[in-house]
Amino acid sequence: MGFAAQRVAEERMSKTKKQTFSKIKAAKANARTRVGTPPPERVLPDPKQKRTTNEKHKTTLADLINRTGENE
Repeated sequence: MGFAAQRVAEERMSKTKKQTFSKIKAAKANARTRVGTPPPERVLPDPKQKRTTNEKHKTTLADLINRTGENE
């Protein structure tokens, strides 16, 4: 690559953004080194979803009698 081509490539590249100091990020990094990384998040089952998986209608007495008659 010639000098002219290299100069054009340098002009197109954006400058890297200067990193500013953040107290919060520094405190978190310090805590991670001392204690370690926090455990992964556990997903708790949603009680509303549990209700939708249940049957929408209660079984009737006739259905219960028919089921017990089939098993015998």
